[in-house]
Amino acid sequence: MNDVPGPLEPMIHRARNVAAGIADVGLTRAEELLRRMSPEGREQARREREAKARRQKRLLARLAMAAIAAMLAWALIGTIAPAGVAIALASALMLFLTMLVFARADPRTPGREALSQAPLPGLAEEAAVWLAAQRRGLPAPALQRIDAIGHRLDGLAPQLARLDPRSPAAASIRTLIAVELPALVENWRNVPLSARHAVHADGKTPDGHLLNGLQLIDAELASATDQLERVTLDGIAVQGRYLELKYSGNDAYP
Repeated sequence: MNDVPGPLEPMIHRARNVAAGIADVGLTRAEELLRRMSPEGREQARREREAKARRQKRLLARLAMAAIAAMLAWALIGTIAPAGVAIALASALMLFLTMLVFARADPRTPGREALSQAPLPGLAEEAAVWLAAQRRGLPAPALQRIDAIGHRLDGLAPQLARLDPRSPAAASIRTLIAVELPALVENWRNVPLSARHAVHADGKTPDGHLLNGLQLIDAELASATDQLERVTLDGIAVQGRYLELKYSGNDAYP
């Protein structure tokens, strides 16, 4: 028998939900601290530092190119205009190019929009940085799958650099990485903390749906990597066979 007066029941129910949410947050932060101290966490931090260093190098290279362009413009204009005019125009060009470089600089932590707009050769790296930013709060089994997907992306990056962006394979991989993966994680984050362990009508929890979705994405990335590797191997085999047929037994050269 419930001795609690009727009007107080909603208040008590809300208080219990708040307490459960606070407990989940505390556990989540403690788990996150332990993960950062783990070998996997240190490896992820190393990868984030390397990605940041690569971004900084690209930015410096673009700034250097802008400076060279401004100097060439100054030298060219200086032959047909007074020195003061040439310096002013070259300075304005340098300022414009610098602003353009910073405006088009890669975002530190790309969101879904930046992922969808990333060029194909850099898509895997952008996705790896995005994944690193999403680790906070994820359940431990999902973190293990996130790490596996990160390794898949590392192996996939060189193949994406050689893949035709207009090909159906490129479109499929882009959809998987830039649309379906972020949608899965963000939909899970929209679920209240207190409801992430609740069993739904399909017999699964939101955490279970997240883990299952990550497993499917990991498997699809593995399949895509294998297919691209087979295409590369088939290509070199065909080229080798062509050279054999063309030049084998050819006495045209001593």
